[in-house]
Amino acid sequence: MRSLRSVAPVLLSILFAFAPFTPHLLAQKNKPEPLTEAQVDEIAEAGIDPNQRVILYTKFLNDRADTIKSLTSRSKSPARAKRIDDELQNLTALMDEFGTNLDVYSDRHADIRKALKPLPDETQKWLGILRALIGEPSFDEARKEAIESGEDLADQAKRLLAEQTEYFNLHKDEQHQDRAEPK
Repeated sequence: MRSLRSVAPVLLSILFAFAPFTPHLLAQKNKPEPLTEAQVDEIAEAGIDPNQRVILYTKFLNDRADTIKSLTSRSKSPARAKRIDDELQNLTALMDEFGTNLDVYSDRHADIRKALKPLPDETQKWLGILRALIGEPSFDEARKEAIESGEDLADQAKRLLAEQTEYFNLHKDEQHQDRAEPK
């Protein structure tokens, strides 16, 4: 049996190797999960089809925004405020996740123009719901973050659609591809 002195350096090196990941793992614990299990399955079924994934994310964001809108007509209560706060945090997390996916598709030069076309209008609809929501102290911070994420996503969608249109006008042979293959 090895002594503690001979094992200690190995244990310390393992501990230090994983130390940079510790804050990330702890942060994930508090991060809202924006998708239901069924939605995660739908995204997985879409596989690597970027257009289908964009359509699904747009659909899921519409559902979240509609839920928030429906909650505004309920009478004020602590339970309503908590539910709105949770929904706003999930909406924000989902918009951020969607934006990350759009960055990946853009970097791969995936042709997602078809799915992107309705996105600028959809983001304006979501922002309209968020801006119409009268802030309350219990969810005002989440509302502000959701608006900021929505504005970022709206800007990203407009920019990406313009970039895609320009890129595929120059690279007609790459149109309708899931990714540009190196030549």
